[in-house]
Amino acid sequence: MGYKETLLSPIKIGNKECVNRFFAQPMECVDSDEEGNPSDLTYQRYENLYKGGFGLVDLEAITVTNESRARKTQLEIMPRNEKALERFIRKLKEVNPHTLIVFQLTHSGEISEPDFSRRVCVKPMYGLGGDLLSEEEVEHIMDQFVLASKIAQAVGADGIDMKLCHGYLGSQIIRPFNDRDWKYGGSWERRSAFAYDLMERIQKGVNDKDFLIGSKMSMWEGHPGGFGSAGPESPLMDMTEPLDLIKGLEERGASYFIESLGNVHSAMNYMEALKDAPELSYLHIYFANMMKKVLKPETVVIGSHFSPFRGKKNKLLSVDPEKSSLFAMGAHCIEEGMMDMVGLGRQSFADPFTPAKLAEGREDEIHYCTQCMNCEELMIRQQPVGCVAYNRPYAQRLVETRKKYGKLTELHT
Repeated sequence: MGYKETLLSPIKIGNKECVNRFFAQPMECVDSDEEGNPSDLTYQRYENLYKGGFGLVDLEAITVTNESRARKTQLEIMPRNEKALERFIRKLKEVNPHTLIVFQLTHSGEISEPDFSRRVCVKPMYGLGGDLLSEEEVEHIMDQFVLASKIAQAVGADGIDMKLCHGYLGSQIIRPFNDRDWKYGGSWERRSAFAYDLMERIQKGVNDKDFLIGSKMSMWEGHPGGFGSAGPESPLMDMTEPLDLIKGLEERGASYFIESLGNVHSAMNYMEALKDAPELSYLHIYFANMMKKVLKPETVVIGSHFSPFRGKKNKLLSVDPEKSSLFAMGAHCIEEGMMDMVGLGRQSFADPFTPAKLAEGREDEIHYCTQCMNCEELMIRQQPVGCVAYNRPYAQRLVETRKKYGKLTELHT
């Protein structure tokens, strides 16, 4: 079987049929309106993904609260947003009724930007800090996640992604660094109970066996005490807790997982496609395979960090470019059982029509991500995000942003 046949083959996720193996990663783009509703820019981005033929789309980090958030114009999911989100999903399904969409629900916690929101934490981390959350406040936040899930269901989403990655609140609670003595801190039993309790509450709230529930996971955050480390201050990697967590969530009904690594504040190079380190993509394949090995065959594992593989010309050494292209490597990983789907993040910015161009025999027309990371600079500067290399309005926005703030010297939140 060639890579085209593999990547365009259908797959079942829970009780839903996904038309191919292409997954559009949740990419924060800072382009909502003032109330957190999708703007015209938001519609345009997702309309292109739907026209581009992605099998599954993950709606970017949509916050369950306006009080604590990382982006000034971040998508929000509260009762006031329901009508706008319903129109948004209805319009997208008119464009392409076959694409599935899940909402990545998030709370930013210690990553919240104090200039316009409340930074909170479960244990102060060096360089971040924040108001210490009480047990009652965490219970309220969990209620907000449940309400957001019910809104997602009501507006026509196919499911939700319970965000447990990249240093946002879910990661902050389950990591070993959270050794504070409270309901969801200290022992692994108590820290993991947060994810399990939240999963069960969401399931009870939506009460629909066809509604997909899964999670994007930073299997290793990449800093001492982060999720996937051996202890509260340990720099050593230990997969005991991450593997136990995904098995526990699967037992409670999770139908898919999205592999990831890193932390938006302290280890962004593990989560982004950096130009000078494309070989880090191999680490993601390793972790996706590790997840796949401990889960049931029918539980879908989505791999990440495929943008550096590009077309038949990339910066990866020691491998024939014919075998290390995005399509060839992605298909190989699926055929060998390392993962079930291929996640595209920066590449979905560079060319949201990538799956359609493959299907239509137009591979030579695909724009591949240059890994310039200028889109990331726009996000950190709280500007609407898009591909600077191939989309002139975003290139002009970057020029204007640098005139105002200067060129960003460090890529982290």
